[in-house]
Amino acid sequence: MTTASAPQAAAAPVFPEGFLWGTATASHQVEGGNTNNDVWLYEHVRPTMYAESSGDACDHYHRYRQDIALLASLGLNSYRFSLEWSRIEPAEGEFSEVALEHYRDMLRACHEHGLTPLVTYHHFTSPQWLIARGGWEDEETPRLFARFARKVTQELGDLFDIACTMNEPNLAVLLGELGLAERDSADREKNPTWVGAGKALGIPASKVAGFQLAATEKAFEIKCAAHKAAVAEIKEVKPSMKVGWTLANTDFHAAPGGEERVRRLVEENNLRYLRVSEGDDFVGLQTYNRTVLGPDGPVPPAPDAVVNPQGEEIWPWAIGAVVRQAWETVKVPIIVTENGLNTEDDSQRVDFLRTAITEVGKAIADGVPISGYMCWSAMDNFEWVFGYGPKFGIIAVDRQTQERTPKASARVLGEIARSNGAVLAD
Repeated sequence: MTTASAPQAAAAPVFPEGFLWGTATASHQVEGGNTNNDVWLYEHVRPTMYAESSGDACDHYHRYRQDIALLASLGLNSYRFSLEWSRIEPAEGEFSEVALEHYRDMLRACHEHGLTPLVTYHHFTSPQWLIARGGWEDEETPRLFARFARKVTQELGDLFDIACTMNEPNLAVLLGELGLAERDSADREKNPTWVGAGKALGIPASKVAGFQLAATEKAFEIKCAAHKAAVAEIKEVKPSMKVGWTLANTDFHAAPGGEERVRRLVEENNLRYLRVSEGDDFVGLQTYNRTVLGPDGPVPPAPDAVVNPQGEEIWPWAIGAVVRQAWETVKVPIIVTENGLNTEDDSQRVDFLRTAITEVGKAIADGVPISGYMCWSAMDNFEWVFGYGPKFGIIAVDRQTQERTPKASARVLGEIARSNGAVLAD
């Protein structure tokens, strides 16, 4: 295969005053005990495609004050986290004051420690009652999600100014291309996980339309409608709120014969979702790597590629390509809401962060309006179907004791944040 050569290093970029430097988490991946959501159900049916159960996760639900203080001590000035819909609305139309107070205190803790909160209303997990109705292929879901967004904004909106409606609605498109998500709802009848979940919920497997793996055109329509409905409700409650969604846009490269596949996926995975962002206050962009496609799908890394211990190529320049493509497509301000590296060799993560952040700075210098960079993730956590195997965190978490240990990458990210990127010149 042919591959592009890695871009050459340049002088350290200058980041604007007030730039947001932070990390990100998702409720289900770190909180533990989210027994009312759909992913908890998928983890526990037998057989399941999930490697293990999330269980206690990182116990962030109880340790959030400690964790927020730790993030602030590193030198960061922001924290992106998500609200767990299934805690806040455990039954349809019933809202938990206890859960709302929990997230209220999380927001207070952020302010106490000088962290600007970026709040994600939906990060992959949905209440089981929503999935039982047909989930992210049901015509009522946009209304129900908008109602949830309105309630959250009414109750908590005085404590944050940046809202992400939903996380990576387009991820299922790429997963479908890779054979990891069903493009036709009828194909769910062949997946034991959806069959088991359907039995538990009393619905056919074809109707088990969870957010993360719903790759049908109907899911695309429902997610887009839900985003727009939520934006309207949030803005009605708090007109000054900065609102957008976050997209898993990919830096696609073509190996010989893969040009048409790349053209199609750039449109289906990247551009059409970007167009939905027109009129939003910002778009959150998330990428980790490039995806090299041949005529039959993804191709393995070249023999001379830099790879992580799992053999996956490390390509930190992807984020630069993604933010430029977004700005060229829709003139909407950008926040990098996730970017990071899966590796147990933290020296690789250090190198990755320095290069990726430099790419962000170069894009800013070229006129792309980017106001923040969130590293994924704050800590090693539950990575969905892969369980606790992948390691993206800048903070290690002992699975038995829950002890937190910042890695060298945490120190480096903190130094970059404290200097507003100036140390990248070193």
